[in-house]
Amino acid sequence: MRLIRFAIDEAVRAGCVDGDLVRAYDPVTGPGEVVGPLSGVRLLAPCDPRTIVCVGSNYPCQLEEKGRPWPERPALFLKAPNAVTGPGEPILHPPEVERLEYEGELAVVIGKTARKLTAGNAGEHILGYTCANDVTAHDWRADGQWARAKSADTFLPLGPWISTDIGSGDLEVTTRINDRTVQRSTTGEMIFGVPAILAWVTRWFTLRPGDVVLTGSPAGVGPMKPGDEVTVAIEGVGELTNPVRAS
Repeated sequence: MRLIRFAIDEAVRAGCVDGDLVRAYDPVTGPGEVVGPLSGVRLLAPCDPRTIVCVGSNYPCQLEEKGRPWPERPALFLKAPNAVTGPGEPILHPPEVERLEYEGELAVVIGKTARKLTAGNAGEHILGYTCANDVTAHDWRADGQWARAKSADTFLPLGPWISTDIGSGDLEVTTRINDRTVQRSTTGEMIFGVPAILAWVTRWFTLRPGDVVLTGSPAGVGPMKPGDEVTVAIEGVGELTNPVRAS
């Protein structure tokens, strides 16, 4: 199933995609009446997280590219909820940032409250998966300002929907800038898989329905500039496309 949040007639609603149609969706009763064609609604970020935990340095190809050591455990950082934006919405390029970077990633969306999970039961707490772009202001990260480097407005596009019927084991992850492919790997290459990540994260963070965990970005992270269009595509999920505009 593909779960969405969408705007229609000034109202925000939950739905699911049924072919080319959108149906209303209730987490208890499931799909409801047809709302209209998918082309007739504005897709929003498919969830509204209050906690966003991210894993860095999780692909061997990126470690090799950056000359970083192999991590002994998942390296964690946070993004603020204000960074979340939806498909098609612009990524705002702050004028004082010289290098704004894309980072295409698989995002895990939590389905039920998760605390002190194990790798064995982590899957029971996952609602599904979506595409994420962990936008980063490289200049600010380089000077130690990770909070603003990762969490400025629009620095976390999510979407286009949450795919609930797939696993995370070996999905192709690609990022394109305009028509050029700049990242390509598979989730099977991740150093720490989703179950291990969730077990580690929930030792300290209680995750609630709608919260998001980003699983890391492969090699090829690079700059984007106003006028570019960035697409993160994940096998079995879909494509998330956002234009880059000057702030």
